[in-house]
Amino acid sequence: MATAYLYLNALVYLLLAVWCTVAPARTAAAVGYTSLSRSGQVEYLTIYGGLQLGLAILFAWFAWSQQMRTGLVLALALYVPIVLFRSIGLVRWWPVETTTLVLAAVEWLMLAVALWLWWQGRPG
Repeated sequence: MATAYLYLNALVYLLLAVWCTVAPARTAAAVGYTSLSRSGQVEYLTIYGGLQLGLAILFAWFAWSQQMRTGLVLALALYVPIVLFRSIGLVRWWPVETTTLVLAAVEWLMLAVALWLWWQGRPG
């Protein structure tokens, strides 16, 4: 189960990296960025394209090499603060775009599954 979860994370981050790299203006608008300067475009490409691709590679590596606990630590280290900060942001700046809500739902689900797998004590 943990292997499938880690591969799913790899796939989600790979798809997000490709989407943000191929259509940065569209994806930026979908999550609420109304405009980006040239520096902002570089930053958006770097973080939303490059960093997410790096995360995809890490999740795939941990699944492929059967390092389930390490992969779950990565997931928890990412999703706990992401869910915390996203939740604070949603409360503070409600209402938000649909894409933001979809991303929030995916992040909350991924965190819940990571916690469940961690508590199972036998990831793999």
